Amino acid sequence: MTLIERARPEDAGELLTVQRAAYVGEAQLYGDPFIPPLVESLAGMREAVETAVVLKALDGGRVVGSVRGRLTGTTAVIGRLAVVPDRQGKGLGTALLRAIEAEMSPPADAFDLFTGHLSEANLRLYRRQGYHETRRERLHPHLTLIHLRKTVPTPTGYASVHA
Repeated sequence: MTLIERARPEDAGELLTVQRAAYVGEAQLYGDPFIPPLVESLAGMREAVETAVVLKALDGGRVVGSVRGRLTGTTAVIGRLAVVPDRQGKGLGTALLRAIEAEMSPPADAFDLFTGHLSEANLRLYRRQGYHETRRERLHPHLTLIHLRKTVPTPTGYASVHA
């Protein structure tokens, strides 16, 4: 059974290991071993845990995934969704994405994230979860970022009141 909970600063080393393992495939896909998730430092990971919402997925005592979010106004910017290679494609990424959304809403009424244009599995996951493409950003000849957004549905059946 997998448990998802808030990460603590002392988890930074394990989180960094999971992130690196998860993003090796992305680095190979784009032919770039220096993508930000692979070159983040331990201090950077610790700072993320201390200043953002970082969730970890545990299977027994093993950290098998993580995700982070940061609130900007009423939008949660989600990043670094990472699942260890032996657990990819088994629903853990979906569970982590849903967990960070639940953790951050409210106050978040929208979620933004991005992935590379060649990352088909990521794009399928995000689209299945209700994310829609908002724009593309070409960073290099070999990399275009696809930005996606999901808006939190507002409750229906309530009349607007203007005071």
